Amino acid sequence: MHTPETEADVARQIERLATLRRAIATAVVGQEAVVEQLLIGLLAGGHCLIEGVPGLGKTLLVRSLAQALDLDFRRVQFTPDLMPSDLLGAELLEEDRGTGHRAFRFQKGPVFTHLLLADELNRTPPKTQAALLEAMAERTVSYAGTTHTLPAPFFVLATQNPLEQAGTYPLPEAQLDRFLLHVKVAYPEESEEREILRQTTGSASAAVPRVMDAGDVLAAQALAREIHVGDDLLTWITRLVRASRPDDALAPAAVRSYVRWGAGPRAGQSLVLASKARALLQGRLAATREDVAALAAPVMRHRLLLSFAAEAEGKQADEVVAALLLAVPFPDR
Repeated sequence: MHTPETEADVARQIERLATLRRAIATAVVGQEAVVEQLLIGLLAGGHCLIEGVPGLGKTLLVRSLAQALDLDFRRVQFTPDLMPSDLLGAELLEEDRGTGHRAFRFQKGPVFTHLLLADELNRTPPKTQAALLEAMAERTVSYAGTTHTLPAPFFVLATQNPLEQAGTYPLPEAQLDRFLLHVKVAYPEESEEREILRQTTGSASAAVPRVMDAGDVLAAQALAREIHVGDDLLTWITRLVRASRPDDALAPAAVRSYVRWGAGPRAGQSLVLASKARALLQGRLAATREDVAALAAPVMRHRLLLSFAAEAEGKQADEVVAALLLAVPFPDR
């Protein structure tokens, strides 16, 4: 990274990422933190679970990202009657009209794409939710004894409505753990909401320019992995994750009282990769403790299984993560 040519390449990547953010902003009003977290997921090579009540522009946000990236894009609306084959594909029996020979051919489903919008994922039963698990974890689909490789890059952006809404199915813990980040979308500020009303009720619609293609994304993902993470930062991340487990010696009172099961090693991996990606997005070649603190909640909130006491007292996972950040000191050099 120290040769002039490499430094110039890095500078171009950083500028391209800044251009990508500006391109998305042409169609999406506000939500800077949400956009940043989605781009972090993209750079880190992970998947994002986006949660918010209907009408907050989650689908528009993903569509705008897809438009800015010259990638194949598919949207699947998850409903209670959606079957795994509707997502993954199925084998069809075809006959050669010339020879009369019959053979099965695998018809690929919408999961075979670069960017998959799994809209309202928790509206479909667990059987279909689980159909995504192999694709998310292994980037492959196995059907009838044959393994089919998904395109690269492969990025799942799944939206879900809050669980207290009618007709929702909680995602299983194993699948939640496959999401790098759990992104929460809040209501916009008054000025942002007014601008949304202005932009979306006229005759003109914002055009999102394409600024990156598949090769650019893969190069940016490779660069993100080269971002430096110091040993002290690795130690802090390790201790934060371990302290989220109630039986760990470093676990604070909030964890012991409100957590049944803490985060596993994948949370630490995700926090390291996400911190690297955030540093690159901000034009830095080394991750800092600020990156870790900013991403601790999106990385860990869906990986903590809260206790009945937490539910009874209305405690949220973000409160536990905040307690972790306060209780686990940054290691001395």
